[in-house]
Amino acid sequence: MIIAVDGPAAAGKGTIARALAKHFGYHFLDTGSLYRMVGLAALRSSGEPITARAAIAAAEALNPQKFSDAEIRNEEVGAAASIVAAIPEVRAALLELQRAFARKEPGAVLDGRDIGTVVCPDADAKLFVTASPEVRARRRQKELGSADYAAILADIRARDERDAKRTTAPLVAAADAVTLDTSGMDIAAAVAAAIRAVEAKRK
Repeated sequence: MIIAVDGPAAAGKGTIARALAKHFGYHFLDTGSLYRMVGLAALRSSGEPITARAAIAAAEALNPQKFSDAEIRNEEVGAAASIVAAIPEVRAALLELQRAFARKEPGAVLDGRDIGTVVCPDADAKLFVTASPEVRARRRQKELGSADYAAILADIRARDERDAKRTTAPLVAAADAVTLDTSGMDIAAAVAAAIRAVEAKRK
């Protein structure tokens, strides 16, 4: 079984996707981390602004084992990921890696921004997890500590616009996805709603 979990930054899709994988005993892939790795590699090779050539080369040579989770989890790398993700050749280079993971037995949960529409359009269950920009900014601020709320909100809105307007695999909910707005939910409620949605598809 393939479960696709899509949505914008800080909506809770990663937390929900991990919980689904644990609940059903499936494999889990945070596809956003792949783009973060490419973004970091491109920054290291070309600096800012990131060049398309550096991003494509980084994607084609990507070895996830060479990156630690700690070094890709910051706002600079997150912004770089959003930039490289808009490059069609980067997305193409990472596509088969993601599809191969999705074929793992007994099932896989993939979270990202185009899983249900491009990577696994035939996924058995699709969720689109979202929340208001303000709620997402507050969550990211809490996650980062004493970071500036206004700057985080501006960054989230800029990323939303880049993700929605890119020509290749824009961020949109799949026509057959269940939309889950977590703005007014705590983690337990959001996870419970996601499990119910997937169980309905399994039946």
